[in-house]
Amino acid sequence: MKFTISKEILDKFPELNIGIVIAKGIDNTGENKEILELLKAQQEEIRKNFEKPTLSQNEKISVWRKAYSSFGAKPKKYRCSVENLYRMTLDDIDLTHINKIVDIYNYLSIKHMIPVGGDNLDKVDGNITLKFAKGDEKFTQLNTDETKSPKEGEVVYVDNKEVLCRRWNWRECEKSKMTEDTTNVSLVVEGLAFTEDEIMLIIEELEELTKKYCSGETKTYVLNKNNPEIEIIS
Repeated sequence: MKFTISKEILDKFPELNIGIVIAKGIDNTGENKEILELLKAQQEEIRKNFEKPTLSQNEKISVWRKAYSSFGAKPKKYRCSVENLYRMTLDDIDLTHINKIVDIYNYLSIKHMIPVGGDNLDKVDGNITLKFAKGDEKFTQLNTDETKSPKEGEVVYVDNKEVLCRRWNWRECEKSKMTEDTTNVSLVVEGLAFTEDEIMLIIEELEELTKKYCSGETKTYVLNKNNPEIEIIS
């Protein structure tokens, strides 16, 4: 199985660094109070230090707004995943338990102000590629059974059969969502305003927390213009 960033994406976003944690044999069952306490404390920090009217001016948010605009997604309507989490937090909406691996990556996302997501590897068909959509791909949004197609030129993650995430990190699909039964995952940390070294530190933290709370075997990678493709050994 390969994980690839297309040449067209890297030509348009040459500064892109994507950190990947592959975790296999994890235990994603149950609820962990320590993770939820980390989430709660981080949300409290955000409420102390950020305000909604100026959130979009932060470099780590504005860089995603510019990226979204560049492929035709209006950033006021379609927000990157981390901006959405920050706005929920500033609206006094608490991030509640989903499952351990999602709780962990939501915590790291808001801690570092960076989009983090992932897929259940056992549900992925073939390879994963970050690319510009042709417009004829199929996508079934998370928690729905309605299938649509992305717009031509939209940034999407795809496997060999369908779209895994639309508008880069705006909405994940239903097929490869992570549940308590999930044992093998691919987690992505998406850096447009982060150096490769900064991404390495975040994925090391993600790897450490995954091992601590979910066990399993892990491996980390960074994809960028110098290393656009990796082979994931099954």
